[in-house]
Amino acid sequence: MRALVSASMSLFLAALLVTACATGSPTTTAPSTAAPSAAGLAGSVSPSGSASLFSSTDVAWLQLTVAMNERLLPVLDMVPGRTTDPAWQTFAARLGTAHRAGLSTARRLLAESGAPATNPHEGHDMPGMVTEQELTTLRSVTGVAFQRLAGQHVRAHLQQAVRVATAEQRNGVHPATTALAAEVVRAGDAELARLDRLTP
Repeated sequence: MRALVSASMSLFLAALLVTACATGSPTTTAPSTAAPSAAGLAGSVSPSGSASLFSSTDVAWLQLTVAMNERLLPVLDMVPGRTTDPAWQTFAARLGTAHRAGLSTARRLLAESGAPATNPHEGHDMPGMVTEQELTTLRSVTGVAFQRLAGQHVRAHLQQAVRVATAEQRNGVHPATTALAAEVVRAGDAELARLDRLTP
């Protein structure tokens, strides 16, 4: 079932991110007086004008970013209790801080856009999202076994996050949102390189 949902939602999102801006009609006008200044994923966002518009691409990407970050954080929160490896603990702490900042920024931008507060991806198991079953498996292992599984999930998340953020960079229109996407790409690539060193 996950494979079917993943394939269909991925195709839907890819089509939306590539074509939404072609219509030239933004979904919402919303003021955006300043971009976030939090560290990590929110660190490089630039101010945007009060007349900025959110396109359907911007909103779709922000909604997916919220959903993906919410699914990854429980994995990162498990690390201190499942492994004593200091490198893994440092990696998870840094990534968790950055993703919480990015989550806060994405939620704020969604609120500015006027999009519904509900998560449209609730219950969807898409690429880059850890399932409840996978979380249960992670809770049952420790040490190297945990690190191997957690590494697989973190890698899948980061790769998908970079992929969809790149599409938002190219096709989004709201300055603060595309700036956040650019930071997701930059930070995601850097964290993937660190993960490579952690799990050769």
